[in-house]
Amino acid sequence: MRLGLGSYAYRWNIGIKDQMPETPMTPFDVLDAAEALGLDLIQYADNMPLENLSAEELARLAALAREKGITLEVGTQCFNAKQVAEYIEICKVISSKILRVALDAEDAKQPVAALADQLRPLVEDAKAAGVRIAIENHFNYPSPLMVELLDAVDSDALGVCLDVANSICAKEWPEETITMLAPYTINLHLKDYVIEPDPYGVGFRIRGVPLGEGRADIPWILDELAHCDKDMSVIVEHWLPLGNSLDEAMAQEQPWLERTVAAGRKFIEGR
Repeated sequence: MRLGLGSYAYRWNIGIKDQMPETPMTPFDVLDAAEALGLDLIQYADNMPLENLSAEELARLAALAREKGITLEVGTQCFNAKQVAEYIEICKVISSKILRVALDAEDAKQPVAALADQLRPLVEDAKAAGVRIAIENHFNYPSPLMVELLDAVDSDALGVCLDVANSICAKEWPEETITMLAPYTINLHLKDYVIEPDPYGVGFRIRGVPLGEGRADIPWILDELAHCDKDMSVIVEHWLPLGNSLDEAMAQEQPWLERTVAAGRKFIEGR
């Protein structure tokens, strides 16, 4: 297993929605950050869309990554034939072997057969380019539907980008999600979380913590994925809350990430 940096680890320093720093991190900054952390793998997700780079910038990013010995992967949020085709071309430029896509609530309304029909030609195009499409279990796309879709397409160029916590939102406990999706997993998003009762007894909340400091059973998760490729990407992310201000969240991201990377190294050592 190869530990890698996900761009969502810098959610607040990159900026999201209405929370935008004065000087957002760029893909080149993330490349430098991965090198400083001693990581040789980055997955740029939809919070840092590489489609926004010019052809010259994309080529420069790929060249710098090669110089630093860092492998690049790429992801997009939208399941859209035109956008996926565009990202397959980006994969060719940066030598990405993984294209992560996400399905969500609107996709869950489509019949699986119709979604499979849309997906098959994209998977074939990706396969021809030496790329595997990894569908992430996102917040509102249930894992049983994901399994049905994967079985319907039935291609070795299609698999799951397994996020260990996202599907709580889809009313699935992580152990249930992981058991269902582990046989299809080709990419892993690793994070940790705690569940805290409200002090007044009004329910509870789920919030992120650095890896190894919460409820996620990381050794069990990795055991469930022991059958996966030995060099499968293990992308570290976290759910660092915004807190009192953007500046506060930005200041916390690096120390959180350093703790997460240190824990991640221990968890995957020897695997």
